[in-house]
Amino acid sequence: MHIGGLLSRHARYRPNHTAVIVGDARLTYREFNARVNKVAHALLGLGLTKGDKIATVLPNCMELLEVYWAAAKIGLVVVPMSTLLRGQGLATLLRDSDTAAVVTDGAHAPVIDAIRSDLLIDPARFLITDAADHPGYHDYHALVAPMSEGDPTGIELCSDDPYNIMYSSGTTGLPKGIVLTHGVRAGYGTIFASSYRITPESVILHAGALVFNGAFLTFMPAFYLGATYILMPAFNARQLIEIAIREKVTHIKMVPSQIVALLNEPDFDERHVPSIEMLGSVGAPLHLEHKLELERRFPNRLYELYGLTEGFMTILDKYHRGEKLGSVGVPPPFMEIKIIDDQGRELPPGEVGEICGRGPLMMTGYYKRPDLTAQAVVNGWLHSGDMGYVDADGFLYLVDRKKDMIISGGINVFPRDIEEIIVQHPAVREAAVFGVPSEKWGETPLAAVILKSPGLVSAEELREWINARVEAGYQKVSQVVIMDDFPRSAAGKTLKRVMRDEYWKGMERKI
Repeated sequence: MHIGGLLSRHARYRPNHTAVIVGDARLTYREFNARVNKVAHALLGLGLTKGDKIATVLPNCMELLEVYWAAAKIGLVVVPMSTLLRGQGLATLLRDSDTAAVVTDGAHAPVIDAIRSDLLIDPARFLITDAADHPGYHDYHALVAPMSEGDPTGIELCSDDPYNIMYSSGTTGLPKGIVLTHGVRAGYGTIFASSYRITPESVILHAGALVFNGAFLTFMPAFYLGATYILMPAFNARQLIEIAIREKVTHIKMVPSQIVALLNEPDFDERHVPSIEMLGSVGAPLHLEHKLELERRFPNRLYELYGLTEGFMTILDKYHRGEKLGSVGVPPPFMEIKIIDDQGRELPPGEVGEICGRGPLMMTGYYKRPDLTAQAVVNGWLHSGDMGYVDADGFLYLVDRKKDMIISGGINVFPRDIEEIIVQHPAVREAAVFGVPSEKWGETPLAAVILKSPGLVSAEELREWINARVEAGYQKVSQVVIMDDFPRSAAGKTLKRVMRDEYWKGMERKI
């Protein structure tokens, strides 16, 4: 079982069905498969062989899709790099992954140029998808153009062969290379096609960064079934709605910040976009206030996924409503979860502990880090570092990340509890709570907020409103900071670590 033959299958059995739409480009499965085959032959022509790593430093574009599937056909291991990476951060990951080739574009070539002397990569294996006259790069399209459209042959692949090294977003520390196999990606296709009720006639829209593992939750089902996949170059709420209406989109997977942006569009509802069958949230907890508003506008369309790239998930199904809406659902078939205490003992329903899980989508391990792998996977169970509990029916409820927990006066304070209150304020668009130093309590909560419009409420007014509504004194926020936007990863995740660091730098400047 490997994913390399999926495109060839669809090119044979449903050749005229629309495969991909990127901007103005529309390709059938016959056309897309032919282009991917040409790219595969071009990469083989560079001397790349099965198991070699190919890194992409690209925004969402047709060439990124081509490289993903060309690698699948010939056994290369794709290493998607965030376009936000710069300098030694990028160089470190390219070296760590043993990257043998890089595909980039003109906008990001200067970023690569700045670190090329630190990389042990054959100069012939730096490819550029535009700006053909950029020195030191080979023109991707010129290299691909003369190649055969026939399927590459003679390469044996199996389910255990690696397909991706996905670097963690670094929201809680240095990124780690997560190795995922062809078998795991095939599992993404089958399990999530079933979970999200995707069919060969579905139309899937993706507007987030394709280098984010959450993208594969609909990317793999689309190509497993031969559905239509629309890739937006970048997220734009207005454009997304227009595309969804025009193309009769059925499935969309987003991060919470994108959902919040869409909820600010008054015509984002089932009356204006009637084709929608699934709106999926992933990457961070979706606050209950936003779930309720999404349910109001699109009844029975919300799915929320909680999980780790390393290998287990839970899904809140579109029919899990009422009292279960505050949960992140249950494990899909073949997966298990349990809640454990600090001694590794399983806890009964209702008690908060660390979330652990296992299933068929588990990583091979962290690339070249058996020590970190052994810490994360103990007796076959993946330890998440997230805190939560299950109810009597087995539904999982998130409390917070261990590392985000605030200890104030010796009491555990979970930022998410406070955030759920803050987003109920009519002026607030998004909220992020994290701990800052306190002489009296050790740590105290600080609330960073983004308003729906500037000036709707002052920071002090909002602080008083929050503190009048929290359940306990230790949840009171010491300060509210109003921001234009939060620092985010390429996936759109809010980076609380960066905000904490900026707070510390501000304190040091005052000293």
